[in-house]
Amino acid sequence: MQTFVGIDLGSTTTKAVILDENREVLGRGITNSRSNYGTAARVAGEEAKVDGRFTLFRRALTEGGTLRGHVGDFMGALERAFRLEQFLEQLDDLERTCESQFKGGKFAALESQVRDALGEVCKRLRDEAPEMYAPGANRKSDFFRDIAGSRYHVHAEDVSRDAMLPYELLLNLYDKSIIEVENRPPSAGLSDKFLRALARVLAEDPTFGAEAEDVKATIESTLDLELEECYLIGTGYGRVTLPFSHEHIRSEILCHGLGAHMMYPNTRTVLDIGGQDTKGIQVDPKGIVTNFQMNDRCAAGCGRYLGYIADEMNMGLHELGPMAMKSDRPVRINSTCTVFAGAELRDRLALGEKREDILAGLHRAIILRAISIISRSGGVTDEFTFTGGVAKNEAAVRELDKVVRENYGDVTININPDSIYTGALGASEFARRAYIGGARPEARA
Repeated sequence: MQTFVGIDLGSTTTKAVILDENREVLGRGITNSRSNYGTAARVAGEEAKVDGRFTLFRRALTEGGTLRGHVGDFMGALERAFRLEQFLEQLDDLERTCESQFKGGKFAALESQVRDALGEVCKRLRDEAPEMYAPGANRKSDFFRDIAGSRYHVHAEDVSRDAMLPYELLLNLYDKSIIEVENRPPSAGLSDKFLRALARVLAEDPTFGAEAEDVKATIESTLDLELEECYLIGTGYGRVTLPFSHEHIRSEILCHGLGAHMMYPNTRTVLDIGGQDTKGIQVDPKGIVTNFQMNDRCAAGCGRYLGYIADEMNMGLHELGPMAMKSDRPVRINSTCTVFAGAELRDRLALGEKREDILAGLHRAIILRAISIISRSGGVTDEFTFTGGVAKNEAAVRELDKVVRENYGDVTININPDSIYTGALGASEFARRAYIGGARPEARA
């Protein structure tokens, strides 16, 4: 099967999208961006390939009539089992890497104690892993670093106390090892992991037992299908550092405009608020960019700004939106400057303002700044599509809806659950068009 890949290297996250021959999204992948953008591109690409396999499994089971009425339940169980396999593999890698970091260090005399303590921490993580991937389990993140890190710290504190070891010693081992582990995505033996996950599902859930052989045959034949990467296009904040030639690079503006058009063909105005910049884009009926504006060199009002606010308030980034939604009296915020954000935030708190009212005011200030950028690009035209990571923030969406309707009336506002992939989607379509136009992957550096 021919496939076409788009990779969007943002300042915060790197996204990948794989299109099939029919312009349908086969897979999506996302990872934390790193200073090594080549590694981030590889990790996101591998995740998109994994997601693509799940898409193919679902298609094959549906078309073959296997598991009638239970395909959705089966696919959910299979993905949970596969993610558990990935987690356990990376946990093994983390334990080995921590041990290698410790050998020969200044605490060499404690090597045996530390190895035992580290083994106990990892054992506890393994024991509770199935619970984290059980049906209905609430994970705040799907990144190994976030899932393992939070629980590692909890167990390390208990284990180090019992072993009479410095708690900081186990934490330092984790901090030194986690980036190295993340940079080795669990990609080898992909088919074996899928088959182990399948065996786990069939053994644990009798619902699928009656058709186990048919299901196994379908999964195995789908795994044998080769996915040919015909062409790749990169975009995003880190695109100039991508490890391939200029023929394989497109601007963020073009990719976001085309990606929004692919999601919503009637789109005429696009707002993208990413980690580092805000873009207001106007597109024609074919998704071609006709005008655009971006924020200046300052990252005010972008995802990085919200991240700074979260740090100042000792909250998770994902908690800002829900907290702001509790407000009924938003505070007027004078600046969205990242440099002065902490000072104004502390002043507001000192004056007795509620946290939810401050956050509601901050979200409104961000949207007002974004709308001013849109207005310089030509204003809001029906239909309007909001993309980027901030589009997942419910408070930002609420304020956007208010401000757009206050200034432009009744406009259709599109927000896709997969809006964070818009740039990568546009890049994958550019890859498909380049290949159809005669370009070949040999152009890569």
